[in-house]
Amino acid sequence: MTTHCVCLINKLISLVLDTTYYNKEHKNLLENFVGNSYTLFEALKRKGIGSKRMIVQNVSQNLKIVLNTISDINYANIELRKKGILIHITKGLRNYTWAIPFYHLVIYKTNGFSIHAQGKFIQFEKSKNFYENKVFLSSLLNEKIKYDEQFKLPSS
Repeated sequence: MTTHCVCLINKLISLVLDTTYYNKEHKNLLENFVGNSYTLFEALKRKGIGSKRMIVQNVSQNLKIVLNTISDINYANIELRKKGILIHITKGLRNYTWAIPFYHLVIYKTNGFSIHAQGKFIQFEKSKNFYENKVFLSSLLNEKIKYDEQFKLPSS
C-alpha cells in the first residue's frame, strides 16, 4: 500500500486516495472498487459520465483533511463508473478521489445535494453549477435505482 492513501482501506470499506499524480496501483484499486471507466462510445451514448464542478458546502469531519483550510472555495465533481461513483475533490494543487460503490451510496436532496457513504458525507451548494448538473444527477439516480433493482425481493 502506498503512502498516498488518506484513509486506510478497511477490507475495502472506505477509499480516499491522493490522485494528484498517476499511480497504476491506485487505478487498479479504483477499478476493483467501483468498476472500470466507461468507453468513449458508452460515455457519448449516456450523454456524459461526469458532472461539472460543484461548490462543496460542507463535509464530514473525517473528510476535512481533503479540503482547503483557508477561505478558498472548494470544488468537486462526480464521475460515474460501472459499479459506483468517484468524487474528485480539488485542494489547491492536489486532487483527492473518494470511491463509493453503489451499495454504499445514499443521496439526499435538501437545500442542496449531499452524498453519504461509509460514515462520510459531502454536501454541495445549490448554485448555478448545481442546476447545470441536473441532467447528470438524474442519470446518477437512475443508475443507483437500476443497481438496487437487482436485489429487490420478489413480490408475492
